[in-house]
Amino acid sequence: MFPLFTKASTKMYGLSGLFILLLLACVASMILGRTHITFQIAVDALQHYDESSVEHVVLLTERLPRTIIAAVVGASLAVAGGLMQALTRNPLASPSVFGINAGAIFFIVIAIVVLSVSSLSTMMWFGFAGATIATVIVYALGSIGRDGLTPIKIVLAGTAISALFASFTQAILVLDGTGLQDVLFWLAGSVSGRTLDMLYPVLPYMTVAIVVSLFMGRAINLLLTGDDIAKGMGQNVLLVKLLMGVVTVLLAGGSVAVAGSIGLVGLVVPHIMRAFVGNDYRWLVPYCILGGAILLLAADVVARLIIMPQEVPLGVMTALIGGPFFVYIARKGGTKI
Repeated sequence: MFPLFTKASTKMYGLSGLFILLLLACVASMILGRTHITFQIAVDALQHYDESSVEHVVLLTERLPRTIIAAVVGASLAVAGGLMQALTRNPLASPSVFGINAGAIFFIVIAIVVLSVSSLSTMMWFGFAGATIATVIVYALGSIGRDGLTPIKIVLAGTAISALFASFTQAILVLDGTGLQDVLFWLAGSVSGRTLDMLYPVLPYMTVAIVVSLFMGRAINLLLTGDDIAKGMGQNVLLVKLLMGVVTVLLAGGSVAVAGSIGLVGLVVPHIMRAFVGNDYRWLVPYCILGGAILLLAADVVARLIIMPQEVPLGVMTALIGGPFFVYIARKGGTKI
């Protein structure tokens, strides 16, 4: 794919444009919904909070946390998807396709239903554990055979593991339905009703992972030239791949621990951003950060408006967006990674 932006200055202008779109998406997220809030009221609430004002209370206790969480989760999932596509050289790679989301959800369900865990920080570690185990299993299964890791094998392995963990989750809920209400919190995939207290335990890990990914662009570009060439240029290929895997697990596992199973953001955003900056990860990672945040914020706004006063689960909305895109990429044969 020939990128639209080729010069560094043009790419910087594009990054600035995405930042402006992100600000607009944040404003839309804070003022649109069942309770109508004007831009002026939103500014007043942020500057001079009045607890007697319904609009101020709604904005500070519901809309603002929802906006921040959607932006962080969207950025994290987009970067995780972009790194997975580079690590596996598979254009269809994403946390949801590779079973990372399903693995994290399964372990969270075990924590809630079987172990009666109520602490979010504890659930976070269960989510990380599930994401890690799913990643290791998929990578191992995809590497079986003489030809080693191939895009087709890893997609099949990811699909199988996703189905397996989803079946295990359903089996546990069928055997013990008492925790179903709590589990639906994660199964549906949503940022509605989430508070910043839910984000704080995982935010340090996700922030570190995002920062590390920003400094890995050159190493990833070298890795994409092939393992042999990268080793010849002095790169520690195993270390780079391990670091990419850890960053992916932190971002995807943390996202699931906060917002539940939100799929296909990690598939859609990197492909869209490649149309602008190509496969240069020095630019692709920051573009994915902004693009992922914008996409999830926009999807959340549409989800709350489309059947108002009810809301469409955010996971359903991203599936509606990402499903056709997944089919398009698959029919096209993917984009070379």
